[in-house]
Amino acid sequence: MESTTGRTVAELVAARWGDHRPGLWFEGGALTQHEVAAGAAVRAALLTDLLPSGAEPHLGVLLDNTPEYPMWLSAAALAGAAVAGINPTRRGPELARDILHTECRVLITERTHLPLLSGLDLPGVRVLLTDSAEYDALLAPYADARPDPARATPHDRLLLYFTSGSTGAPKAAICTQGRLAAAGRSLVEQFGVRSDDVHYVCMPMFHGNAVIADWAPALTAGAGVALRRRFSASGFLADVRAYGATYFTYVGRAVQYLLATEEREDDRDNPLRLGFGTEAGAVDAAAFERRFGVRLVEGYGSSEGGAAIPWVPGTPRGAVGRAGPGLVVLDAQTRQECPTAVFDPAGRLLNGDEAIGELVNRAPNPFEGYWRNPEAEAERRRDGWYWTGDLFYRDRDGYLYFAGRTDDRIRVDSENLAAAMIENILARYEGADAVAVYAVPDPVTGDQVMATIAGTFDPVAFTAFLTAQPDLGTKMAPRFVRVVKRMPVTATNKIHRAHLRKEGVRCTDPVWWRPPGQRTYQRLKHAEGPLAPTRGPSPVRRQGLEPRTR
Repeated sequence: MESTTGRTVAELVAARWGDHRPGLWFEGGALTQHEVAAGAAVRAALLTDLLPSGAEPHLGVLLDNTPEYPMWLSAAALAGAAVAGINPTRRGPELARDILHTECRVLITERTHLPLLSGLDLPGVRVLLTDSAEYDALLAPYADARPDPARATPHDRLLLYFTSGSTGAPKAAICTQGRLAAAGRSLVEQFGVRSDDVHYVCMPMFHGNAVIADWAPALTAGAGVALRRRFSASGFLADVRAYGATYFTYVGRAVQYLLATEEREDDRDNPLRLGFGTEAGAVDAAAFERRFGVRLVEGYGSSEGGAAIPWVPGTPRGAVGRAGPGLVVLDAQTRQECPTAVFDPAGRLLNGDEAIGELVNRAPNPFEGYWRNPEAEAERRRDGWYWTGDLFYRDRDGYLYFAGRTDDRIRVDSENLAAAMIENILARYEGADAVAVYAVPDPVTGDQVMATIAGTFDPVAFTAFLTAQPDLGTKMAPRFVRVVKRMPVTATNKIHRAHLRKEGVRCTDPVWWRPPGQRTYQRLKHAEGPLAPTRGPSPVRRQGLEPRTR
C-alpha cells in the first residue's frame, strides 16, 4: 500500500482501515493494520464519552511500550484529544504534578505501574487499567466503531510531551496533529520509508523521539511497528531478526550499550538498514556500522520543534548537518553571530571560546509553545527568535557541530567553557567507558570543573593523559573526578547530569581532586574542609575538540 499524505494524524490512522497486512508486533503476537485502526476507533469513542464536558481534552498515558500506547495515540487523534506521556521513572509529588499540570482527566495505565500512584492525590482523574476486566467491559459497547477523521484538524493538540527538567519542573511541549503529520512525511521522504518496512520502537514512547521519529513515519508510510516494552541491549538483535525490523531510533547511550554486548560472528546478519537518533557520537556510529553493517544517521531537532538540522550526504565527521535558512550561532550576550571555527591541521578546534554560541532560529518556525508555561515560552522566543538552549559552532562551509547545552556551560575564572568540549577530550582516556563533565560551585565565585568517569581511574596515568592533550585549555582540566562503575542515566538513556550536579563531590563514590597548585590527583577526604577555588598552574595549554575529518 502507498504512503498517505494526510494533513492530520487522524487521517493517517483512518487510512489503515481495511489494510489487512501485519502492522503491529509485540512479544510474540501481531495485529493487522486494520485491527490497530479498529482498536483506535473503539478507544476514541470511549474517550469521547469519558472526557467531562468543558474540560481540556487531555489524557495521560502511563504505560510501557505495549500495543495500548500507539492505539491510544491514534485514539486521541481521532477524538481531537491530546496525550500527555507520563514518565514512569518520576515519583510521588513529581509524578502527580505532571498529571495534574497537563490537566489529564483520564489516566491510562497498567497494573505494573499502579504502585506509582499509591497515595497520590489526583482529584478529578479517572484511572483505567488496560489489563483489567473493567477495561474490557468499558470498551465492549463501542466494538462497532469505525475511525472517523472528520472531527480532527491540523491545529488540534495531540502531544504534550515533557522536556528535560534539569533546571526545574519539566515543561510540557505542545505538538499538534499537523506538526506530527508533517514530521512523519519529512522523515518518510528523507529516509525513503516504504510500506514494507518495519520500525522497531525500543525507546520509551512517553518521549518525543519514539513517537515523532519512529512511530509517525511508520504510520505515514503504512509501515509496520514492532514494540519492545523497554529497551534491552541484550534483546535488541534477537528482536530485530524476529520482527524483520529495518529501521530504529535511539537517544543517549543506547548505542554504547549495544556496542558493549558480546560480539558474535553473525552480528551483521540482520535486516536493519538505518538507525536514526542523537548523541551516539562519530566514533560509536562508525563502530556500530563496522560491527552490525548498519548506518547510523545523527540528526538534530529541538524537542519543541523550533529548529532542526537535517543530515545531508557529505556532512563532515562530527558535524550534525548544514545550517539552513535562519539558523545562526549567536553570542547570547551581544546577540551577534559567533566567528566561524578555526581548526588546526589535525582538525581540532582552536577558538572554542569565541566560536561556540547558542543555536538560534531567526526564521519562522513550528514551535507551538509549552502548556501553561508563559515564562518558559518567553525564554524560548526572545527577540522574536527561537533560542534552542543548545551550544554549537559552525565551520566556514556552514556545517554545524554540537557543543552541549547552555545549562552545561561552566564558568571558570571568568572564562566560559562548554562541558561537551571537555567530555570529548576526556573520552580519549583509556580507562573511560563513559564521561560526564559538569560544574560544581567555586567557594569564591563561578564554577569548578568536575568529571564523572565510568570505568577505571589511575591518578598518575590520568595526569599524564591530560598533559598530553594539546587541545585542552588551561581552565578545562577537571578539579574533581568521580569514579563510578556505571553512569547514572535517565529513562531515555541520557546521562543524568542533573543528578550528578546535585550530588557534586558529596557522594558515596570515590572522588579524586587536584589541590590548588598541584599537578597530580589525590583521594578527596570529605572532612578536609571547604573546597578551594580553581587557581594555580595547569599542565595543559590549548583548547579544542575532537579532530574534524571529511
